[in-house]
Amino acid sequence: MRILAPHTLILASMLALGACSPASDGPTSKANTADVSQSSTETENAKLDAWFEAQFMASVRAYPQRLTSLGYDERQGEWNNPTRAYALEQLDKRREALAEMKDRFDFDTLDANHQLSYRLFEKNTEDSLEGRKWWDHGYTYTQMRGAHSSLPTFLMNNHKIKDVEDAENYLSRLETMDVPLNEYTKQAKAKFEKGIAPPKYVYDFVIESSRNIIAGDPVDANNETLNLLLEDFRSKVEDLPMDAETREKLYERAIAAIVNNVAPAYENIIAEMERQKALASTDDGAWKLPDGEAYYSWRLEQMTTTDMSADAIHDLGLSEVDRIHTEMRAIMAKVEFDGTLQEFFEFTRTDKQFFKPEGAVGRAEYLKEATVFIDDMKLRLPEVFNKIPQAELDVRAVEAFREKAAGKAFYNRPAPDGSRPGIYYANLYRMDAMPVYQMEALAYHEGIPGHHMQLSISQELEGIPSFRKYGRFTAYSEGWGLYSEFLPKEMGLYADPYSDFGRLAMELWRAARLVVDTGLHDKKWTRQEATDYLITNTPNPESDCLKAIERYIVMPGQATAYKIGMNKILELRAGAKDALGNDFDIRYFHDAILATGPVPLHIMEEQVNAYVARVKSGSYKPDRL
Repeated sequence: MRILAPHTLILASMLALGACSPASDGPTSKANTADVSQSSTETENAKLDAWFEAQFMASVRAYPQRLTSLGYDERQGEWNNPTRAYALEQLDKRREALAEMKDRFDFDTLDANHQLSYRLFEKNTEDSLEGRKWWDHGYTYTQMRGAHSSLPTFLMNNHKIKDVEDAENYLSRLETMDVPLNEYTKQAKAKFEKGIAPPKYVYDFVIESSRNIIAGDPVDANNETLNLLLEDFRSKVEDLPMDAETREKLYERAIAAIVNNVAPAYENIIAEMERQKALASTDDGAWKLPDGEAYYSWRLEQMTTTDMSADAIHDLGLSEVDRIHTEMRAIMAKVEFDGTLQEFFEFTRTDKQFFKPEGAVGRAEYLKEATVFIDDMKLRLPEVFNKIPQAELDVRAVEAFREKAAGKAFYNRPAPDGSRPGIYYANLYRMDAMPVYQMEALAYHEGIPGHHMQLSISQELEGIPSFRKYGRFTAYSEGWGLYSEFLPKEMGLYADPYSDFGRLAMELWRAARLVVDTGLHDKKWTRQEATDYLITNTPNPESDCLKAIERYIVMPGQATAYKIGMNKILELRAGAKDALGNDFDIRYFHDAILATGPVPLHIMEEQVNAYVARVKSGSYKPDRL
């Protein structure tokens, strides 16, 4: 496939627009002036769209793994360049692109949708440039994130093998996997020397995950205890049409890559993690880092897209925890539980009726029932939504090699071309950490109408540039996920009081996050103090509470986005209802939220206000959805 350079695409679009422009044929009337003005706006809009797409594709082509994730058959045998020099080079290109946009395009001549794209491109770029100051502050390897787990997961979930060429590209990635891994290990070492390192408890998780990836037999493609990556490669190749000799040569290359490239890189990670572990401190919060207070403030702004201080977020969390506790006591009365709220928590976290059995049978039952919740919700979507996503959704258990370290549940978006479904991952490592009364809310959050619906609709939108379709603002996406747990309550779901308790427990969990995240990173709480707060104030088991706190420690501020985002959506919805009265239609309210793609919360508010104004003026009509 011949690929036009970005400047060629822009020029071609401009020439095409020029060729389609009508010639002047006489004096200009007021009507003609309006037509010319509209034509000028449309021309400028189209030029900007072409420019955005060129910029988007240039940025995507800079990162081969993103090309693969988006379904492009380019650079399939390569990894992203992880060096700081390359990251800075890409930032320089972003800066130059922003200057070019401001120089070439007149904001005032654009329509409202294109003005929004202009503003979002500007904000995204400025955020990236500001983040340059904190490039070193993110921990390289943690139990939540890091190339040690993300690269093999990428190969297993994203690198499809349809033919021999795909298989050879997979092998090229295996054979060069040591290059990015060794670079990341080098960065982790350099950060450690600057005093930027996770607390001591993190290292055992990274070491164990790394050992799991290189465990198993790496030299016999027919051995039942295969190495993880060799098993993945074999499962993708074994049914391809090819002769036995070709298949055997592919297996030999995979074995050689694992032995000579992959395993030594992971041994290097393990050795460095062991070295750091012996020297690491047990201090937990971001306050311990160089300029830690400023770094955490920046993280809060990035995660919430607000200017809320740590103190304000902490106080909001305390207030929300109290409110939800009151609602839980009403459920206690409904189920006729005699005791205190903390005793009710102990009952729900220990009674066997609330858990599937450990083992394969319990896991299968959990996945089956979670899928039923999602399938049933699909049938109800037209009641509250105009737009239904086209992408398919799978419900899966987190893979064994990373389940011990991974979070409770998470979502991977689908491929735009439909070649890969969206995936709701449930972590079933310990069934006593996955109570069935939370199953319904968790399925709605990660699946439908939550992340799968929002992210799938976003990438299926028409009339907005690709960078907006695939953008991310955590408060928007996670706020939507938490709102999606609440919405089914209004639809008559959560019929079982314990399921409704589970919904409240999930909301309580996010409210408590506001308290413990700011407690850890601003108020210098210890890991134990934060864990104790969750154990006392939520029904989650101790193991769940500890794992959550360990997550929040290595991802400062991220946990605050959920409740702040949800509260904003509910605030805007209440305002729209008050303003529109009987003219309020929740389906069109949801359009106003989803039609933009991900945006900061203040822009979400602008969009909802514009929707309300159009309805009140009688000029509203759904667009882009």
